Amino acid sequence: MTVSKEISLLEHSALKLTITVGKDDVLSEYDKALAGYGKTVQISGFRKGKAPKKVLERKLGDALKEDVLARIIDRSVSLIFDDESFPAEKRPLPYCAPKAEAKPVLNLGSDLVYSLLYDVLPTVVLGQWKGLKVEVPNVRISDEDIAHELEILRDRNAVVADLEDDTPASLNDVVTVNYSELSENGELIPGTERQDFVFTIGTGRNVFKFDDEIIGMKKGESKDIEKTYPANFEDADLAGKTKKLRVSITALKKKILPDLDDEFAQDVDEKYKTLNDLKKGIRKNLEKELERRLKSVKTNKILEKIMETTPVDLPESMIRFQIESQLRNISHNMNVPLDESYEKLMEALRPNTIRILHSRLIVENLIKELGLEASDEEQEAFLQHLADEEGIPLEEIKGYYAKDEVKEALKNDIKERKLFDILLAENRVSIGAPQSYQQFFVEVNR
Repeated sequence: MTVSKEISLLEHSALKLTITVGKDDVLSEYDKALAGYGKTVQISGFRKGKAPKKVLERKLGDALKEDVLARIIDRSVSLIFDDESFPAEKRPLPYCAPKAEAKPVLNLGSDLVYSLLYDVLPTVVLGQWKGLKVEVPNVRISDEDIAHELEILRDRNAVVADLEDDTPASLNDVVTVNYSELSENGELIPGTERQDFVFTIGTGRNVFKFDDEIIGMKKGESKDIEKTYPANFEDADLAGKTKKLRVSITALKKKILPDLDDEFAQDVDEKYKTLNDLKKGIRKNLEKELERRLKSVKTNKILEKIMETTPVDLPESMIRFQIESQLRNISHNMNVPLDESYEKLMEALRPNTIRILHSRLIVENLIKELGLEASDEEQEAFLQHLADEEGIPLEEIKGYYAKDEVKEALKNDIKERKLFDILLAENRVSIGAPQSYQQFFVEVNR
């Protein structure tokens, strides 16, 4: 079969592939199909394989043409995409199957012409990526930051003890509750029940933020609560709404925090002999984490600058595939089904997903343009670094990275790190206004 093709690029990195199959090939495929049916179809009054062509055509009707059309399309598409000379950048994305622009029609006296529509990898024309200027805050680790980390360690090492049944709930108590939403007339709304939910009063780590409302309640007590949420509330599903809730306390415990002394330091890690050793260790860890995060912020700011002069026309299928992957991970990790809020979540994740994809394509194209590779020696050195940092035997680390897909991820990681070092060397990063360590991390994690 001889086929010809015509490629038209559309907006949003879509492509139109028009395929033409000559009329002689169309007729040949039709005759082969008809001959095949003639050997197998039993028609009254004729021996198998002896029915005239006209009788077969009348018997099979439009189904014959539909079958031939499907065969021709399958074969012609395979001929084009199996051809190694067909450009990689013109091939469909793996999650965007080609679709017919319109239903093809088979006419035996004419060429078969049909068009497929699909998305391709966006073309990236790199803009300015050298000589850019960005600014990061002047972050320093203070004694208050050390104290904050110590309190986190104290909380982790706290002993939790049951309180007497008649003890009223107070700030910082660990409470176990059952709760559900109520209708306007105070009836329980099916499907909104939550059992044995545990949190610390005052942390706000519950969807409806009813910390203040349960202070003073005792174990075994139940209370109906009505809360009105501000228009700018963090949860868009609750913003500007009033909710009625029924909350019951099933358990109430008190945290007993350890004293900050040398014994506490030794309990945290035997390598620390004194509380002062622990403080020094905390500072060292914070400094290491700050260095890592600052480098990430610097490279992200540089990439954002590059994005300004490097527009990318992202296909909708790429955006949707990325968002759906995130939602599947959220659903799996949190063990919650994706219900009617699915489309809302899709829309909420969309802006950041577009930014991530835009940045990712720039990184991949810069790595390609600069010819960055990850040599065997560089891989070995990186694995040794990981082993030293994590305190894991090198051979164990190597065993994990021996898998093909993980090894490929390692190579990509090394190439990215090399690119980021180049970006930091080729662009100017100035130090801006002072900022506390805690505030810096709050903004970075948004």
